[in-house]
Amino acid sequence: MNLYLASTSPRRRTLLAQLNMPFTALDVAIDESRRAHEPVANYVERMAKQKAEAGLAMLEETAGALVLAADTVVVLEDELLEKPANMEQAAAMLRKLSGRSHVVMTAFALKTADCIRVQRVSTTVFFRNVLEREVIWYGQTGEQLDKAGGYAIQGKGGLFVSSIAGSYSNVVGLPMTEVVVALREAGLDFVALQVDEA
Repeated sequence: MNLYLASTSPRRRTLLAQLNMPFTALDVAIDESRRAHEPVANYVERMAKQKAEAGLAMLEETAGALVLAADTVVVLEDELLEKPANMEQAAAMLRKLSGRSHVVMTAFALKTADCIRVQRVSTTVFFRNVLEREVIWYGQTGEQLDKAGGYAIQGKGGLFVSSIAGSYSNVVGLPMTEVVVALREAGLDFVALQVDEA
């Protein structure tokens, strides 16, 4: 079985590479527009599913191919905080998150020629109070522009996080515990591939 990661995210590629299992990265492009009145949970699951389907469609040979795709969103109460379009939006998001909790939701999909599995994982992230001069400082780093919610927990943005409830890697972009189990159930056990139990 050949594993493919349908993602342009360097963070997802880094997380998956920790398994020390070979995979091929695919750059997929889909319409990521949210439908009118579409619940956030439905939206993130649909994105993961469509990315996985688009990834499989790129392959000349689909027999034996397993495509992994994911999508991550940040939800503050009922508001979806997507990737900021500019520094002003990023700063506004950080001010909103200050002193509050929010939910990071990642859906991932595993697609073969015969079937697809979609799973969603949520993590609650708690922010301390962020000073205005810290908002300005963080904006100068430029770190937040390609991140849902406008911050990177694995980077300098982690300085604002007081605690989390749930999966850390889920906040980065791929819930590795759940992904490893799903890969094993799909017939791809990274430990069995690397460890001789005899």
